[in-house]
Amino acid sequence: MKDKFFLDSNICLYLFDKDESKSEKAKSLIDDFPIISTQVINENINVCLRKLKLTTKEAFKHAGYLKEKSYLVYVKYETIRITYTVMERYNFSYFDSLIIASALENECSLLYSEDLQSNQVIFNNLKIINPFL
Repeated sequence: MKDKFFLDSNICLYLFDKDESKSEKAKSLIDDFPIISTQVINENINVCLRKLKLTTKEAFKHAGYLKEKSYLVYVKYETIRITYTVMERYNFSYFDSLIIASALENECSLLYSEDLQSNQVIFNNLKIINPFL
């Protein structure tokens, strides 16, 4: 059985990268049906609109693609409570801690992210991996 894994927002956005090896790696991870949260969807729409300058239709099409290719989980109040514990222990930003909390809450053993320290283990059961290293 494969480990359950979570994708950070930045990995999903690499689908748009001009570097073909990075966009292919992102697609490969998404094709393996990861867990993502509503936060990931929202951050992707925001970056698509503001930074990538996609149309609203294109940004929401991307969001729909992510939803179809992933197991989507919701950020709940309990997730926010876990976020506080992550922030206190590891001193991550709120939104990075929220991603980690979502991964922990959904019993993922791997979190793919480019923004966090690769190979760091959180609470002895969630390993952060930068797939581009």
